[in-house]
Amino acid sequence: MAHRIAISKLLFLLCFLCCSLIAIDAKSYYDILQVPKGASDDQMKRAYRKLALKYHPDKNQGNEEANKKFAEINNAYEVLSDSEKRNIYDRYGEEGLKQHAASGGRGNGMNIQDIFSQFFGGGSMGEEEEKVVKGDDVIVELDATLEDLYMGGSLKVWREKNVIKPAPGKRRCNCRNEVYHKQIGPGMFQQMTEQVCEQCSNVKYEREGYFVTVDIEKGMQDGQEVVFYEDGEPIIDGEAGDLRFRIRTASHDLFRREGNDLHTTVTITLVQALVGFEKTIKHLDDHLVDISTKGVTKPKEVRKFKGEGMPLHFSNKKGDLYVTFEVLFPTSLTEDQKTQIKAILS
Repeated sequence: MAHRIAISKLLFLLCFLCCSLIAIDAKSYYDILQVPKGASDDQMKRAYRKLALKYHPDKNQGNEEANKKFAEINNAYEVLSDSEKRNIYDRYGEEGLKQHAASGGRGNGMNIQDIFSQFFGGGSMGEEEEKVVKGDDVIVELDATLEDLYMGGSLKVWREKNVIKPAPGKRRCNCRNEVYHKQIGPGMFQQMTEQVCEQCSNVKYEREGYFVTVDIEKGMQDGQEVVFYEDGEPIIDGEAGDLRFRIRTASHDLFRREGNDLHTTVTITLVQALVGFEKTIKHLDDHLVDISTKGVTKPKEVRKFKGEGMPLHFSNKKGDLYVTFEVLFPTSLTEDQKTQIKAILS
């Protein structure tokens, strides 16, 4: 009998250890994004952007581990960036999310709290998070060269902003409205609202300047933004806004960008237009593109050079290069030249 009890205890201990090891091995969504459980939306956005750029498949081709990591990051952010899913995950884990998905969420008319009561013993969905006051976003139109947008690069930008510093004295802070009931007669009560504030150390704004390094990624389009979260205008008793650099393609001496394609104009002589020519043009990264031809080139003729355009953002593919040919005609001809031309072309 004692022998059987000892075996049962041993089996129970082994099962407990196995379950513990599985729980330890399984990373939480917070661990995957490398943020604390109480992370704000902005913290998660910063973490996601950093990790997504690092593990993106286009930057890690053939690396299955990186592709798996990228999928995990996207899955974790998809859950934690959704307040409802995050609330469910925090209370019930991945199993709760599975039951939520199986039920069709709120879209099937079922009460989510009732579903979780059935599977996990109930409990409220949690109180709505208090809205945090946020400072203004600062948007800067940033002219990026075609070279940087073609090869990738970085720009140093001088930034000046208000910074919150300690100041002498105290101030009212963390103000909130509290509701209470005041008796105004036998069995009669009146609801009253009163603003209640705390005492905090005083603060002041000071102007500071510093350089911000803005990374330009290959293939970025006009209107795309490089965001520095919580680096916008600060606000007392709240979160700072965001600093957003909005990309704008700077004009170029040789090329004109249209989406993922490049356009340029090349001038050739009338002789070259008639008999052909050998010519190259220097691209944005200094490699040479051969635009030679042995045929006749008409004025305003456009030729496409596949794969010689701009790189697509987060892709190894490229757009096309379109070359428009301008033919330079002579300003005058001698009578002898006219006769010879007529003889040749007639």
